[in-house]
Amino acid sequence: MLKKYVLLLLLVSQFSFAQTVQLSVYSEISIVTSGPGDNLYEKFGHTAIRVKDPVLNLDLLYNYGIFDFNDPNFYANFVRGFMKYKLARYPFHYALKSAQQDDRWVKQQVLNLNIKERNEFFQFLEQNVKPENASYFYDPFFDNCATRPRDITKSILKEKLNLNEGFITEDKSIRTLMNEKIHPNSWGSFGINIALGNRLDKIASPEEYLYLPEYLYEAYEVSKISNGKSLIKKTETLLDFETKSVKADFPSPLLIFTLLLIIVAIITYKDYKKKRQTKILDFILLFSTGIVGVLIVFLWFFTNHSTAPNNFNFLWAFAPNIVVSFFLLGKTPKTWIKKYFLVLIVLLALIPIIHIMGIQTFTYPIIPFVALLFLRYLFLYKISPQK
Repeated sequence: MLKKYVLLLLLVSQFSFAQTVQLSVYSEISIVTSGPGDNLYEKFGHTAIRVKDPVLNLDLLYNYGIFDFNDPNFYANFVRGFMKYKLARYPFHYALKSAQQDDRWVKQQVLNLNIKERNEFFQFLEQNVKPENASYFYDPFFDNCATRPRDITKSILKEKLNLNEGFITEDKSIRTLMNEKIHPNSWGSFGINIALGNRLDKIASPEEYLYLPEYLYEAYEVSKISNGKSLIKKTETLLDFETKSVKADFPSPLLIFTLLLIIVAIITYKDYKKKRQTKILDFILLFSTGIVGVLIVFLWFFTNHSTAPNNFNFLWAFAPNIVVSFFLLGKTPKTWIKKYFLVLIVLLALIPIIHIMGIQTFTYPIIPFVALLFLRYLFLYKISPQK
C-alpha cells in the first residue's frame, strides 16, 4: 500500500493510452507480490500487476489496493460494507521505493504469455484504470488486490490455465488463514473475529486460498498452461527483507481479559460472602456486552459485509443486555431477572458446543471473558428473587 504517493498516483491514473499503443515482443506482464507490513491493513501482504516494455519505455504498476482515508464518507461506507477501492496505475519505481522504506520484500513472477495475451492483459488493465471504471467495492476475503489479478489471468487464459492445487498442504478455513497473518492474540484480530460470522469457518477452496497474496504466489509457482509450460516464465526477488513476524499485542486481549476474570472473581466472592451485589459492575458488564451485541446485529442485518451474517458471538454479546443493564440499577430486583440470567447462562453454555462442532470458531482470547460472564451470571441468578 503506497501511503506517501496516493494523490500523485491517482492523478497519474487519469489518462489511458492502451488503445493507441501495442506492447512489443520484448514486453513482460508480471505478478508482483509484497511481504506483510506493519499496519493492520498491510498484514496480509499485497499483490499488484507490472507491465514492462523496454521498447516503449514503459514500466508501470497496476494496483487494485488504493483507498483514500480522506474521503469524507470513507469510514461510514467502511462500516456499512461499501468499501470503495480503486485501480491506480503509476511508475513501478514508486512501489519499489515505498516497499524498501517499509522493509517489505518484493518478488516478481513474469507470466508466460504470448504477445497476443500480453496485449489483451494490457488492454484490460488500461480499460479498467479509466476513472469511470477504476472503482470497485472491496471485500477483504473475496474481492481484493490478490483476487483481481487472479481473475484477470483466468479471463485472459481461460481453459488454458491449469491451476495446480499442490500448494495446499492441509485443509484450512478462511478464518484460520486470516489468523495466520494477524496474530489471534492481537486487538486487530480480536475485533475482526468478533465482528464476522461463520462464513469464515468453511474449509477454503483452492481458489479461496488465493485471497492471500502469499498463496496466489505459491499457486502460480506450480501452475501450468495447456501447452505443458509453466504459468510463470521466471521469478525474481526484487527486494530481499525478512518476513515480518506475526506477534501478539502487549497488553494482549488474553492478558486483559484474564486480569478482568480475576478481578470479577474476587468481587463476586466478596459479594457472595457479604450477601450484597456490586451493581455498578453488573451494569458495566451487561451494558458493554449489549453494545457489542447491537453492533453484531447491525453488521449482520443492516450492512453489506459478506462475512458478517450468522455470527454466533451474539451468544455472549447479547443485544438485550443494553436494556436490562438499567434495571439492575434499581433498588427492587424484578422477578423476571432470574429467568433472564438463566437464559444468559444457557447461551454461554452453547458456545463450547458450537466451537467443538465447528459451526463457528471462537477466538481463544475470549475464553476468560466468557468465563467471567458465566461466573457473574450464575451469581446473579442465585441472588435474584424467584417471585
